[in-house]
Amino acid sequence: MKTGGQLIVDALEANGTDRIYCVPGESYLAVLDALHDSAIRTIVCRQEGGAAMMADCHGRLTGKPGICFVTRGPGATNASAGIHIAMQDSVPLILFIGQVASHAKEREAFQEVDYKRFFGDIAKWVVEIDDASRIPEFVTRAFAVATSGRPGPVVISLPEDMLTSLVEAPEALHYTRVETSPSEAELDRLDALLNAAKRPIAILGGTRWDFVAVQEITRIAEAWSLPVGCSFRRQMLFDHLHPNYAGDVGIGINPKLATAIKQADLVLLIGGRMGEMPSSDYTLLKSPYPDQALVHVHADAGELGRVYRPTLAINASPSAFVRFFARRKGPASPSWASETGRLHAAYLDWSTPPESGPGSVQMGPIMNYLEKMLPDDAILTNGAGNYATWVHRFHRFRRFATQAAPTSGSMGYGTPAAVAAKELFPDRTVVAFAGDGCFLMNGQEFATAVQYDLPIVVVVVNNGIYGTIRMHQEREYPGRVVATDLRNPDFAALARAYGGHGETVEKTTDFAPAFERALASGKPAIVEIRLDPEAITPTRTMTQIRDKA
Repeated sequence: MKTGGQLIVDALEANGTDRIYCVPGESYLAVLDALHDSAIRTIVCRQEGGAAMMADCHGRLTGKPGICFVTRGPGATNASAGIHIAMQDSVPLILFIGQVASHAKEREAFQEVDYKRFFGDIAKWVVEIDDASRIPEFVTRAFAVATSGRPGPVVISLPEDMLTSLVEAPEALHYTRVETSPSEAELDRLDALLNAAKRPIAILGGTRWDFVAVQEITRIAEAWSLPVGCSFRRQMLFDHLHPNYAGDVGIGINPKLATAIKQADLVLLIGGRMGEMPSSDYTLLKSPYPDQALVHVHADAGELGRVYRPTLAINASPSAFVRFFARRKGPASPSWASETGRLHAAYLDWSTPPESGPGSVQMGPIMNYLEKMLPDDAILTNGAGNYATWVHRFHRFRRFATQAAPTSGSMGYGTPAAVAAKELFPDRTVVAFAGDGCFLMNGQEFATAVQYDLPIVVVVVNNGIYGTIRMHQEREYPGRVVATDLRNPDFAALARAYGGHGETVEKTTDFAPAFERALASGKPAIVEIRLDPEAITPTRTMTQIRDKA
């Protein structure tokens, strides 16, 4: 006989869980008690949104479900930000929520929420376990659902009395992830389409990639001389200095790459959904009928034909597809090879930072410095805001599992993601980028980094405004600024108050020594860059935007 709490932990162990992220609550005390005697590492966080984002980063970098525990009501609603990120980003995550006792349900009891209704549209599956004997069944199924097809978040509600009940239950078994592979007939047709094409291009995206799959797609690109772009915030899927790399298919796309996609006669979309952001509001690929022949490879059959009618739909995970297609031989001298070279040259030019800009701090030289000193396996995380353009456009990703950033555009992600990344990979350099507004949404997770001695470096780009919104405001409603000015703390002093290391950068030349001192401190560190709000994008000032309006 075991309690429901013990069975939850047993099922997690059986499914390979080695760490969880949580904010404790009395609604799942029985689980916490069972964790006391478990080898599972428990990371206690400072806010449920941060805990869920850590679990998302775990799933994003490992392909295995990140596990998060929160309490009912406010705990669950706080965590919903991370669930929305995992859903839009196709990341495996399982959120366990303490629930009111069974006898109190439907009375609007203390902190009661109907989780099936609340999470119904932002989670892949939501379930409440009423019978503790079924815990092994439901938890193992949750792992399978979270990882199969298009991965995503699963939410499991745990009534308090169910967790303390004593029951007999079968031993939990490890889940089986469903794999889908291409047929030879589909590969034959793709082979024919590519051989008949004049201007093909491949775009990589989504999840269910791994180190081996990234190596395989590189070999495929070389064999077929294909230009390869990476979808929005999926840049770690291809080496940016490889001669076949064409650039980031995301927000603020290189105009030359956008033109190449529009003029392509064949687009090979592998793993991604080509949603609103990477498609430039459905203009690169028109919905529902693209101008280009489209070969769409996706692990979830429900995504094939959902937004675009493909010429050829292949229901396969990216890793399975590239494993099979790598056996095919490309043409000896494809007619498009020279275009591949031109696109890579255009990318190198596009990704070279400007040397000057308004104010005393220029981000271009800072990015150049980071490119030279960061190792190829450094992990970069960020949330959302104009500051992220400096990372996405100018950092040249070289290896898989080096990027964690939300395609949903959620602010506040960078710091908790960096905490999870450093906890997972303690020997690797982890740098979080955040705007001043972005950092203060989940910046309290810097305390988690201090508590667990995780020496991350958070680069806070502080311009004293909600920059993206101000930019749009100045353009759309010139002279009517409201609700975008910020009065910020001294971020370096804040880092020291938490027990970390703090640096302030007010001139470009300050950055390199400040960053090096931050790394050498061996502590979690914040390097605050005080950026002139005029430097709103790499190529335009706020005044230019205002004048154009």
